[in-house]
This record gives sequence, structure tokens and C-alpha cells, in this order.
Amino acid sequence: MKAHLAVIDMQYVFADPQSPWFTPGFEGVMAPIHKLVAAFRDVTFTRFVAPERPVGAWRLYYERWPFAVQPPDAEIYQLVDGLQGSTVDETTFGKWGPDLAERVGDADVLVLAGVATDCCVLSTALAAADAGMLTWIVADACAGMDDAAHERALDIARGYSPHIEVKTLDEVLTCCV
Repeated sequence: MKAHLAVIDMQYVFADPQSPWFTPGFEGVMAPIHKLVAAFRDVTFTRFVAPERPVGAWRLYYERWPFAVQPPDAEIYQLVDGLQGSTVDETTFGKWGPDLAERVGDADVLVLAGVATDCCVLSTALAAADAGMLTWIVADACAGMDDAAHERALDIARGYSPHIEVKTLDEVLTCCV
């Protein structure tokens, strides 16, 4: 089975305990993500970045989070140390779009890890599944805004089977590499 790994939004803005967008489980998923990255040949890192000019509901979003209105090269939007490679930037929660689809190419399955399970990971999985991509979320390589939100997002994802499957790190490493 040909698989492509997408590591979702492992950026300083989600890693820094002082950030309003801090994801408490971020540090805990670093080791599983490193294992996945080491095992996969095809890996894409995604970054959530602010648009130059927010429109629609995004205007309201950035009124709530004005600190985040920074250019894509701002420190908060950089991938954390130790994670680097081919990158796709999006100004949306979901990272599935033409750029990621092109990177995934003819892979049989899109494997997702990263943050936050209850936002960008789930949004990416839903869009990819709608596009017909078999998508796996690696539960122990994702973190949510808290443990309950993480588990709720995984429960929602399970409802989309067989389009979306929730897997463990061990299951993915045994199957795909």
C-alpha cells in the first residue's frame, strides 16, 4: 500500500505555552511524529498561516485573535525544530486542497498526524475523504486542545469509516512502511 504522511501544523504558535493557541499535548506527540517521519518516504508538513487580508468569517476570527495577523515567515508560523521538509501553507483549518492533493499524488492512503485533532487534523481528514482519499488519523500522533476534545474528534472521525479510519502508530508502522 502506497501511503503519504501529512504532518499537520507542528508550528511554534501551537507549541509555545505562552501562545493563545497552545496545544497542551503538543510535546507528547513529537516522538510519535518523529517515528512516522523517519519511516515514511513521502512526507508533507503543513502550516496554518494568516491570510494577507481576511474575508468573510475569517475577519471575525482574526478580530478575536489579532496576535496571529502576521506574515507567513513570522516566527510563530515556523515549524518547530527538528521538523522540516516539503511544506504546504494554507490559510484555512483544513489543509486538503490542490497543493496537498498534488503532493499525495497516486498514494492509496493519506496518513495524518499533528495538531489540533479537533480542528485542523479533522478538517483536513473530512475534506480529503470528501475528495475520495482514503484517510487515516494516527490517534497517538495527534493532540487536541485537551484530551476530551481529542477523543471527541476521533469519535467523529470514526463515523466516517471507511473513508476515514483512526489508527495507532504501531498499526500504521506495521502496515505502511
